[in-house]
Amino acid sequence: MHLPAVHIELPAWVEAHVDWDAAYATDEARVALAIGLARENVRRETGGPFGAAVFEQHSGRLVAVGVNLVVPRSNSVLHAETVALMLAERRLGTHTLAAPGLPAHDLACSCEPCAMCLGAALWAGVRRIVAGAAREDALRVGFEEGPVFPESYDYLAARGVQSVHGILREQGAAVLREYARRGGPLYNG
Repeated sequence: MHLPAVHIELPAWVEAHVDWDAAYATDEARVALAIGLARENVRRETGGPFGAAVFEQHSGRLVAVGVNLVVPRSNSVLHAETVALMLAERRLGTHTLAAPGLPAHDLACSCEPCAMCLGAALWAGVRRIVAGAAREDALRVGFEEGPVFPESYDYLAARGVQSVHGILREQGAAVLREYARRGGPLYNG
């Protein structure tokens, strides 16, 4: 039996949509990029309503981006956050963004991460998660976010991962609502 390979490739429009040379100095700029990716992913019908990006924490240098590819790639783990983390690790040639000699990294998300993506952020070695829309916004349109509790964030904080919530929340929630209005599939509800 020949086992299929898993290949992760972002939609072609992503390269032109992202300003790779910009320094994303603020949380608002970082989350705005993630929300913009989510919005384009919905409008171009290339995946779900979530976007994410990995940045060097202090310089604001963009390392990698991700969009939700669950449905088009038939892969339940291809959330925007996991895609961004995998591509960041690949770009830097490491299994952890906390490797010796690397700067601290932020994960910016268009919406608060689901349970899987919170775990992936911890294991990938990010030091901050900065999120737009709230878990409640995703639940309101029908997405199941899994077992994420206030204690989940306490657990992360105890391990050196800070969390910032509600940056451009309404803009992130608007993308979720647009996806629902368009009849996008709820693939984990």
